[in-house]
Amino acid sequence: MNDAIYRTRSLGVAATGLPDQYADGKAATVWNIYVGSTQARTKLYRESVCHLLRNHGCRNVLDVACGTGVDSIMLLEEGFKVTSIDASDKMLKYAQKTRWARRKEDPFDNWAIEEGNWLTLLEAEIDFPDEGFDAVVCLGNSFAHLPDFDGNHSQQRLALRNFCDALKPGGVLLVDHRNYDAIIKTGLAPSGANIYYNSPYVDNIKTSVLRVDGLPSMVTLDYNLQVPARLLKRKRHGETSTTTGDAVDDDNSTVASHFRLSYYPHQLRDFEVLLSESFGDSFAGSEVLGDFKELSDDLTPAYYVHVVKKGVSDDTASSSPISKRRKLA
Repeated sequence: MNDAIYRTRSLGVAATGLPDQYADGKAATVWNIYVGSTQARTKLYRESVCHLLRNHGCRNVLDVACGTGVDSIMLLEEGFKVTSIDASDKMLKYAQKTRWARRKEDPFDNWAIEEGNWLTLLEAEIDFPDEGFDAVVCLGNSFAHLPDFDGNHSQQRLALRNFCDALKPGGVLLVDHRNYDAIIKTGLAPSGANIYYNSPYVDNIKTSVLRVDGLPSMVTLDYNLQVPARLLKRKRHGETSTTTGDAVDDDNSTVASHFRLSYYPHQLRDFEVLLSESFGDSFAGSEVLGDFKELSDDLTPAYYVHVVKKGVSDDTASSSPISKRRKLA
């Protein structure tokens, strides 16, 4: 096996030992350009996410995959109250810069951003509502960043259980993943418009599938972009530099940028079972959408979106992990 092909983008380590593929800062910088501002989100994406949340009566949202803040910013602009966490401090710095730049706007002035990860979510230094959040969102193929180290999905189950525990009774989890069924079958991501991002800088994305004992265990995406040099320039001790390390004087030039990210390839039916088992007795049903549309035989979506409902019971509030944490505080 060629380690150069299947190694993740970065060997950095985030809090409590989770691999942070953005730890060197380069992928975070280029990813922020690839994602762009909230306006880079397609109209369909913005309308679909907000409709799902409003349709379930959600206002107070926990974004557990904040990254550079693109989803959180979108939700703040749409009138939601948002709390955001991410395990990568390199990614969060972009969200924090936006919060500072827009601090005169009340939603942004009150925007809580903290470093934290899914395996210790309830220990994060954020203000949990008494009953829990109306919604937890984990979008942009973010959950697939969490590997299956032990081969039994134990850490993935723990993360999903923590998402459930952070929800109020009747709350919803929005979590998505790429169509890994199609990627595993064909070796390619489904073609068609990307409803998540409208980046004009993508040259190509190369896909590799790693199998262990005949089973798919990792999908690696190599992102190749042609980025305007002016977007890569940054001030560092009074000098202008780029993420490639080469000085660029011509603002009209472009720089070839490449970064690699690796993902656990969640297949649709297996992930549905994983969600149900992780929520346990709190599981009150789920809906699966393909690119935010109803699934159909003639649709091969790029992303599957799961809307998972947490059940309501008489003793849920008093016995919730959030309530227990408050009693111990």
